[in-house]
Amino acid sequence: MFTTAIAGSLPKPEWLAETNKLWPKWHAEGDALRQAKADATLLWIKAQEDAGLDVIGDGEQSRQHFVHGFLEQVEGIDFENKVTMGIRNNRYDAQVPQVIAPLRLKGRVHAFEAQLARAHTQKKLKFTLPGPMTIVDTVADRFYGEGEEGRIKMAFAFAELLNQEALALQADGVDIIQFDEPAFNVYLDQAADWGVKALERAAQGLTCTTAVHICYGYGIEANNNWKKTLGDEWRQYEKVFPALAKSSIQQVSLECYHSHVPPEMMALLEGKDVMVGVIDVASDVIETPEEVADTIGRALQFVPKHRLIACTNCGLAPMSREVATKKLQALAAGAALARQRYA
Repeated sequence: MFTTAIAGSLPKPEWLAETNKLWPKWHAEGDALRQAKADATLLWIKAQEDAGLDVIGDGEQSRQHFVHGFLEQVEGIDFENKVTMGIRNNRYDAQVPQVIAPLRLKGRVHAFEAQLARAHTQKKLKFTLPGPMTIVDTVADRFYGEGEEGRIKMAFAFAELLNQEALALQADGVDIIQFDEPAFNVYLDQAADWGVKALERAAQGLTCTTAVHICYGYGIEANNNWKKTLGDEWRQYEKVFPALAKSSIQQVSLECYHSHVPPEMMALLEGKDVMVGVIDVASDVIETPEEVADTIGRALQFVPKHRLIACTNCGLAPMSREVATKKLQALAAGAALARQRYA
């Protein structure tokens, strides 16, 4: 009851990359970088296990960014000539690569880190991939065509590639494959229409547990400022949750703690496991076990005990390593307290 897991990313140690940044630069290259990535992955596996988490991830230590880490192994994308583009409906500008030709995988994308993680934990292993709609929103298209028709065509092309890697990750021994779709909270009608369909294409044929993570973004200034414009009630989930409830995806995440998401939104996910965000990623304040347990208690009004997973609101990548470690500990301690309270 009340399994614990992180949304995905964790801070990179200062010897691996720049700290407190969403798009950090690596501090090594070649074989030295590969070894540093492996060392950081093992460090965070140990930290998660020491904290007492039930589901372990690689912390995305081998990826500079949760989207571009996948795209680097895709043919048809020009990383040499990046362009500035407004992403998440122009919430902030980013330097993004350009899609210039048909999309194909160069080979395996995440075999190194997935197999490493699987070899070093006996607990359930979750691995994250960017969702197709969010990828489309994080690249500049110069090939698939303008307008909504071109976006849809490109999304399903990415979905096929994601599916290839997801099936391979399943063969690596990954227990849960999670697709990250923050764009679902931005392009609401499109998400409910073709976004969920593209997501299901990405998960096609998987027999392991499938999940989708939908958040309001990392705790960076642009996202925090955007949240201030959303009013007293954040009802974005109301659009996509009914479509996800009808889908084949088994787990769905949402922000809860310190958000303005009406708790009753969770009732729209009847029949799904719900990853309830009980850890705030936009604040360095460490949650107490009591606060985590209280958040779980509020969620239990709308989510059955056996379907509630205690999770972070989003990734912890831009945070300090010390703060992230303490938040992992708070997550596990709070879930343990909730088990005592609500058993």
